[in-house]
Amino acid sequence: MTVVRLTHKVHVLFRREDLDTVRLEGKVVVVLDVLFATSTMVAALAHGASEVIPTFDAEHARREAKALPPGSYLLAGELYAEHIEGFAAPTPLALMRHELAGRSLIYSTTNGTVALREAAPADHVYAGALLNARAVVETIATHHAGATILVVCSGSMGNPNLEDMFGAGYFVDLIAERLGEEQDFSDAAVAARTLFRNEDPEGLLLRCRVGKMMQERGLTEEVRFAARLSPLDVVPRLVDGRLRLLRNPAG
Repeated sequence: MTVVRLTHKVHVLFRREDLDTVRLEGKVVVVLDVLFATSTMVAALAHGASEVIPTFDAEHARREAKALPPGSYLLAGELYAEHIEGFAAPTPLALMRHELAGRSLIYSTTNGTVALREAAPADHVYAGALLNARAVVETIATHHAGATILVVCSGSMGNPNLEDMFGAGYFVDLIAERLGEEQDFSDAAVAARTLFRNEDPEGLLLRCRVGKMMQERGLTEEVRFAARLSPLDVVPRLVDGRLRLLRNPAG
């Protein structure tokens, strides 16, 4: 019996702004914002949040909050790397100090939450980070045979971010490991994978531009937390504007 293996097209966008250049319908999209938006969302769901509502901005977040019962949600976010007044701190370890179990996280960031909202026209949208990459890739391999996979780096102010490119390379490497080297990898996917295979996660995150800025703000442990490769077996999928966990990442 001949086993037919479906080939996936695998592409990487280095900035969320480039979403405007591709057709999203029919594609599986993984959105990355390693420092820190998607890392924070993944960690929050892993630590008991019932859902994450990614928003375009603080006003959008406040509107979402008005629709929920008092005490059932936590507002968190940043704008241009500055903590939004009245919101909880937007980083993973800081948020895990709050009571998240059973609550909605309403989350606003400059790039990552916006990228998720902009990716919504795709058939399937997942929030990815270094923290949960293996679980997300396993889900894609199990449920989306032959689909075009688009890994979207959120970037920053219209520019690529090194940590997101590295994260995209990790996803590409895992896709090649899980699905085989014969996949149709774009040049951008190959470039991202080359970066990943030649760098140390923590070292790269600590020396990239955003990582240095976070260290200056006393957030070195937050960066180190986000640099871990696949410790969390969680798969957040965007449905109707909300990220919720699949019950079983592989099934």
